[in-house]
Amino acid sequence: MSACFHCGLPVLTPGRHRASILGAERELCCAGCEAVASTIVAGGFERYYETRTRSAPSAAPAAAPELAGFRGNDASLILERVTCGACLWLIEQVLRRVPGVTCADVNYATQRAQVAWDPSLTSLAKIVAEVRAVGYDACPYEPRRQEQIARKERRAALWRLFVAGFGAMQVMMYAFPAYLGAGDLSAEAAQLMRWASLLLTTPVLLFACRPFFAGARREAANGRIGLDTPIALGLAGGFAASAWATLSASGEVYFDSICMLAFLLLAARYAEAAARRRAARALDPLLKWAPGKIVSVGELLTLAPGERVPADGVVESGSSSADESLLTGESRPVAKRAGDALAGGSVNLEQPLVMRVTRTGADTQAAAIVRLAERAAAARPRLVEAADRVARHLTHVVIATALLAALYWGDAWVAVAVLVVTCPCALGLAAPVVLTRAHAALLRRGALLTRSRALEALERATDVVLDKTGTLTEGRLALRRTHPLGALNEIQCLGLAASLEAASRHPIARAFGGVETFPVEAPRHVAGEGIEARLEGRRLRVGSRSFCAGLCGPLEAHPAGSVFLCDEAGWLAAFELEDRLREDAAAVVSGMAAAGVAVHLASGDDAGIVAGVAARLGIERWQGGMTPQAKHDYVARLQREGRVVAMIGDGLNDAPVLARADLSFAMGGGADAAQLQADVVLLGNDLAVISETFSLAARAMRLVRQNLGWALAYNAVALPLAAAGWIGPWEAALFMGTSSIAVLLNALRPLAGAASWKASTSSFPSRSPSYS
Repeated sequence: MSACFHCGLPVLTPGRHRASILGAERELCCAGCEAVASTIVAGGFERYYETRTRSAPSAAPAAAPELAGFRGNDASLILERVTCGACLWLIEQVLRRVPGVTCADVNYATQRAQVAWDPSLTSLAKIVAEVRAVGYDACPYEPRRQEQIARKERRAALWRLFVAGFGAMQVMMYAFPAYLGAGDLSAEAAQLMRWASLLLTTPVLLFACRPFFAGARREAANGRIGLDTPIALGLAGGFAASAWATLSASGEVYFDSICMLAFLLLAARYAEAAARRRAARALDPLLKWAPGKIVSVGELLTLAPGERVPADGVVESGSSSADESLLTGESRPVAKRAGDALAGGSVNLEQPLVMRVTRTGADTQAAAIVRLAERAAAARPRLVEAADRVARHLTHVVIATALLAALYWGDAWVAVAVLVVTCPCALGLAAPVVLTRAHAALLRRGALLTRSRALEALERATDVVLDKTGTLTEGRLALRRTHPLGALNEIQCLGLAASLEAASRHPIARAFGGVETFPVEAPRHVAGEGIEARLEGRRLRVGSRSFCAGLCGPLEAHPAGSVFLCDEAGWLAAFELEDRLREDAAAVVSGMAAAGVAVHLASGDDAGIVAGVAARLGIERWQGGMTPQAKHDYVARLQREGRVVAMIGDGLNDAPVLARADLSFAMGGGADAAQLQADVVLLGNDLAVISETFSLAARAMRLVRQNLGWALAYNAVALPLAAAGWIGPWEAALFMGTSSIAVLLNALRPLAGAASWKASTSSFPSRSPSYS
């Protein structure tokens, strides 16, 4: 009875189901496998059948109907029924061919796919159906299912480690008399021990070492030599030579070295996997958080003290405080009253609250944080790419050196030692573990890295450009005084200004909250200037004095005011606003200056106000009255001078300059446009996190350089020693494993050792003039 060419199951009805695969007619067991095989061939993925290491699973069922209701345009998918790397390659190619899919990346380590799509062209249900059409399964990421898969993989890794360790101990016992040179050991007894060692080493090679050979086969199929190739060559070469020596009853055998080598390599990889899992645990609280009840947008909920908020929303009534440490990293409770936002995952602490749900599921703030963090973790920083390139080149050098050494010495074991002793995997581990831990540590402190380049740029930054409103100040502007300039009274002027500001998220707009508003038409936001709209046929503007003057002409008298209101007929009012510097602003500025970073203040506020703030904070380089374009040009000029510039802002008008800077920070409470352009988003309101971010980045990059330096130095010394025949295979395995573990231990050192920036703090009221 023949086997199905696709899944390997017996073919019960020969001749009924066939498909032309790789230039020949192949027998298939059922209509499902026939459809799957035809889909693979028709899609141009026939190479899959050449590179797979095991038979594919049989045809999977159609996509689950519950996925049809999935909302959103991206998802992290758990891939199931995967047996080898060729399966993952096939899935990635299938996903990228789905019409409407804009991005599809498969993580070979976690067996997860990050997929983004155009909702107008496709849906998650259709995408999953395409995956299932080629015999696999996929579902949206769920921590519980991912943990089950991880536990299964850990058990398999431990079994492989156990088999290798048991084999190494037993074979070492059989090899012990040979090492002692026992003279009373007969030739028959020695040959019997060789055969016993061969039998014990075979399962070590076939079962415990299977990941190395599968990886080497994938690398060969893709035409790219990686980290598994030299290891697989060393193991296979050593086993073949020892097996031949056993069969011919002549020469030396090194079954003990092979088993010990396998055990040490597997132990190093298990330690590596444990380090990666440990480094990735920072997101676990957010990933594992799930609402205890299903809610819908617009629903009113009553939150008891101690109850976790099930979704994002707004407080309708009541006053209390909330623990938002899950999202912001700040342990201090945040006061909440009517009109304040509540984030899903936070905890109501004191009094009952009534909230209205505004966002659920994938639309919540917690989900957005997870998506940004996963995007940053999945990206490959330039330093990591450079280390990978060095590792790949080193692998080629190692293989060439091994061949030359074997030819020169006439001893295959010298080649095995060369292949084993070198440690390209240490180069591969040197950067990723540290960077992953740094991402996690910053997230715990309330700084979300959204791009992989951020850590590298943090260490190299020479200048920091600060915005004022919402960055150095609290951004909680309060209306201090209203100066009517026309026929309308204060209440009427406030109503008009609040109506125009209602659609804005600028800090100034919040100063007009709590005032009755009117519906406006055609609102237009002019970055750095103000807002224009129509109300009952009247054309109104609210914003800076120059912006309003463009509609109603110059203002003859100049009353004290931060924001002005006018219509086509003339000036209506000037509003005097008040803000306060953040309590930790002085400490952060002085700390950056003490660390040798040049601090700049660039604001759209009046020059007099900016000068006062700069003087109180000790900032020597400042400019006021700057438009968004002026800020952009200011940063560009610094960059032309060879400076590495970090920009910190929060407003809508900060988005262009944030995109221009080498590194950008956005305050968590700022405008969405600013956060989208930022490399680092501060989830809370603690400005001191900025200095911690710089310090931690410096510490992380120092560890990366130490690891890379150690890995390069080790290989530079070990490679010639092994090629000279001074290091045997067993010692090579020990040195290689020790090198990898040393890199891992250094990568797991605390990241909080760098000196923090501390200075005296001050807080004082200032008057915030215009849009900054």
